[in-house]
Amino acid sequence: QVQLVESGGGLVQAGDSLRLSCAASGLTFSRYSMGWFRQRTGKEREFVAYITWSHSTVYSDSVKGRFTITRDNAKNTAYLQMNSLKPEDTAVYYCAVAVKLVGSTPNWYDYWGQGTQVTVSS
Repeated sequence: QVQLVESGGGLVQAGDSLRLSCAASGLTFSRYSMGWFRQRTGKEREFVAYITWSHSTVYSDSVKGRFTITRDNAKNTAYLQMNSLKPEDTAVYYCAVAVKLVGSTPNWYDYWGQGTQVTVSS
């Protein structure tokens, strides 16, 4: 049974940093691509970043240059380092596993975590 558990969210001020973690179990973590998405209140889930099994990365324009996605295959964990946070980054952040295709479309991801809340005050 695949499980993804996010952690690291919280309440911060604009300009601060946070690092989210996504611990995976029940799968051969190193084989799969990992993605981060977020969902703001009343909005659809949106793509943030993904990292492939070979450590290639892609970011949305809204976070490029501020966020960094990494993975530690020895720990079965993916990370999202978020710097220079803005109030518009406030959302529930989800990690997800893509078994086959990987990209910015949520439907391409097969397993999801429960999410972690990030709130950025101005």
